[in-house]
Amino acid sequence: MKQWYEILFENYAEKYDQECFVQGTSGECDFIEEELNFNKTISILDIGCGTGRHIIELARRGYKVTGIDISESQLKRAQEKADAENLTIKIYKQDARLIKFNAEFDAVIMLCEGGFPLMETDEMNYTILSNAARAMKKSGKLIFTTLNGLFPLYNSVEKFCASESHGGATYRSNTFDLMTFRDHNITEITDDLGNSKTLECNERYYVPSEITWLLKSLGFKKVDIFGAKTGRFSREDRLTTANFEMLVIASKIYSL
Repeated sequence: MKQWYEILFENYAEKYDQECFVQGTSGECDFIEEELNFNKTISILDIGCGTGRHIIELARRGYKVTGIDISESQLKRAQEKADAENLTIKIYKQDARLIKFNAEFDAVIMLCEGGFPLMETDEMNYTILSNAARAMKKSGKLIFTTLNGLFPLYNSVEKFCASESHGGATYRSNTFDLMTFRDHNITEITDDLGNSKTLECNERYYVPSEITWLLKSLGFKKVDIFGAKTGRFSREDRLTTANFEMLVIASKIYSL
């Protein structure tokens, strides 16, 4: 049986590109470039690349990029956008829990909850982190965003989602479970074909100490966590309870 995130992203590529939280691509890539010291000889893997917004922007800037995603419709749109600009990208339909890359990439990115932390169990989410760690060279860097577990303790997720403008999705009946740190909600969308869908969704929120422990268990030595602002990632933004997402930067050696 297909999970909610598989159904959500069927024929939901053009509408996805209209969502408010995907409008900060250029600024986010500015940050990625700075973190990678503007080294255009390196290779970058985007896990959960979706419609390719980050890998396409990075390809424009001269980087070697590879993206994987579970959604055929999103990958199709990514390829169409790249072809329209004669950009070279490598994209593959793959489940992030099953990828087998081994020490092939200088950097791995997972932004805007493209895979982690959407999975239905903590073990599956951990597998995605493990696969990301294995895909990296020892000298590599992992950059990802994830839902900030401190936010729902002090704020209403439902009010936050209602305050944002979306391309074709609405979110309601949010219930945050303190025992599992999962937000359960009803998501309603109209897809690119005009079909209406109502989905029972849930996403895992993480607190900083959990993320640090998980990454250190996978061999990362240095883990930095900041507040994530759409389009304006910065090491200057201290994580607070007001941040809906956190920005995580991890490396397997201390010098990075």
